[in-house]
Amino acid sequence: MTDQNYFSQYGKITHPGPYTNLYTGLPADLPALVRVVQGLMVHVFWGERYGLDLSEERKAEVQLRTTERRLARILELDPGPLTAPRPNEQKIVGNCRDFAVTLASMLQSKGIPARPRCGFGTYFLPNHYEDHWVCECWNEAQQRWVLVDAQLDELQRNVLETSFNPLDVPRDQFIVGGAAWKMCRSGQANPDQFGIFDMHGMDFVKGDFIRDVAALNKVELLPWDCWGMIFVDYATLPPDDLSMLDRLADLTSADVHEFAMVRQLYESDPRLRVSESIQSYVNGNMERVQL
Repeated sequence: MTDQNYFSQYGKITHPGPYTNLYTGLPADLPALVRVVQGLMVHVFWGERYGLDLSEERKAEVQLRTTERRLARILELDPGPLTAPRPNEQKIVGNCRDFAVTLASMLQSKGIPARPRCGFGTYFLPNHYEDHWVCECWNEAQQRWVLVDAQLDELQRNVLETSFNPLDVPRDQFIVGGAAWKMCRSGQANPDQFGIFDMHGMDFVKGDFIRDVAALNKVELLPWDCWGMIFVDYATLPPDDLSMLDRLADLTSADVHEFAMVRQLYESDPRLRVSESIQSYVNGNMERVQL
């Protein structure tokens, strides 16, 4: 199976389940699909900008891990077709990861290779690399992978004063996890500039790096889901582990030319591979979750 074939098919997280029929009327072109996603979802941290006072119950929609569960909730809020933009108060609440996963699922429904990527955006705060997800999709005409930030609608682009096209985010504006690891390991960047809120540093970079590797293997978990090597302090990693992670970063820091090697490393190493049971932070508490 080629990389393009692999990523043009649903994974466990992106599969719409019994809601596959909802995708029948979706447009096939990327700009229109991004508009569909934006018409269904509002970012949990941007609610006030859209005139919303989100309740804790509504904010909890960010815990919906799979596309199937999110589609079910979308229909509960508004049973109309997905192509009908919802009023802000009837949009499902999500975060950057949810925009990326939803877009990837819709692209895959059209047979277009797509994969959510976990890393850091440079366009949210000055001199800072913000914890973020985008969707990477295959541009057949140009024969290359492009980064798409479906979260950045007109309002957000105006507030952030972005100068680039969110349908083709430059790779120095969104830094995938492996590239961030390499930048910090080499001293090119300060790891304390990578993170979100009061969370930052090499262990945060390592967490996003490992989540990106899992996402490349079609396990696109929540930003606060944890397993394996995510729990191991960077300062205590032995040389062999650091060497393995450096190699993996080399393989995943761009558009992943050697995906077969990435897949082999992920599948063969339980420290990287997501098991059926993980731990997740929910309301400030660590809980065991069955996938």
